[in-house]
This record gives sequence, structure tokens and C-alpha cells, in this order.
Amino acid sequence: MKYPESIEKLIKCFEMYPGVGPKSAERMALFTISKLSEENVMRFSQSLIDVTTVIKECDNCGNITDHDLCDICLDESRENTIMVVESSRDVISFEKTNIYRGRYHVLNGTISPINGVGPEDININSLFTRISKEETKEIILSLSSTISGEMTSLYIAKMLENSGVEVNRIGYGLPAGADIGYLDEITLTKALEGKKKI
Repeated sequence: MKYPESIEKLIKCFEMYPGVGPKSAERMALFTISKLSEENVMRFSQSLIDVTTVIKECDNCGNITDHDLCDICLDESRENTIMVVESSRDVISFEKTNIYRGRYHVLNGTISPINGVGPEDININSLFTRISKEETKEIILSLSSTISGEMTSLYIAKMLENSGVEVNRIGYGLPAGADIGYLDEITLTKALEGKKKI
């Protein structure tokens, strides 16, 4: 039996989420129409609209925000250290540790020539501008230990070679190929404590 067209469309929408296959999408769609009130459905749909129209990248660091500058960039009590990460999810992960009190720079990707992604395709040039403008003395590279993460780290270290900026990398007591956004706070804390100069 085939579902009505509106339910089929809803199932396809849920399938767009990572890790949601056809069966899970079907369960979610059926739950939506049978268990959620119209008010909850409207609130859910309005939230989806809001995040696509209101959320943007911070003008300074590239983190997600609903203002021109994110809360971290506006916090004047932060140390003048920049931690370079791949995504906003990584910022959230490190913030949960409550151990790092510096600033962040979100690349929103990594260099990957095999996928046609060069330095100009990610938020990397603004990093060098920031370092100069903010007179940053230390950056901490906190990129995943993948080939593209390593390549991006080496590129940044090379670009800052004679700048007088200390370039460190978090210590990796992490599994090779790990995605920082999925690691627990203890692992991230230990990795941060084990940072080393490149």
C-alpha cells in the first residue's frame, strides 16, 4: 500500500537527515501525524523556518549565531588565543569542557584537493586577517586527525611559519579519523591539555 502524497513527502523530508533511513523516516512521519498536536507541528515547522532564515555565520569567527557577532566574540573576558576548528559543532563540544577560555575560528570545512576544496573554499583567509588585527600570540589547531584535517593544519602552520605566532596542536589521545564533534568532554579535555607545538 502506498501512503498519501503528503505523507510520502514528509517521509522523504525526514530521510534528508543524516542517519535516518526509510524505516526511521516512516516512523517519524507517522508519529508526527498521529501523536503531535497541530500546535506542536506548527511550532516545529516555525523552528525549521527560523533556523534557515535567522541563523548565520559570525562576521568575525564563522561560528553560528543569530546576530552579526557570536556571544564568544562579544565576550571581552576571553583570552587572546584562537582555537581553529572545522565546524560550530566543535565549538560547542569544547565549550562543554569549561576548560578553554580563548576564542575560536571556524573553518567550516578542511582543505581537500581530491574533493576540489582549496584554501579559498573555506573560512581560512579571514583567520590570517584576524591574527594580525587582534595581535594573537597563539593559535591552537583542533582539526580532526583525517588526511584533510592534517593537510589543513600543515597549511596553516606553514602560512604562519615566520609570523611570530605560536602554533600548537591539541594532543590526540583520539582515535584516528575521529570527528571532534562526537567526542566526550573528558577526551576533549585531555586532548587540550596535551597540546603541542608544531
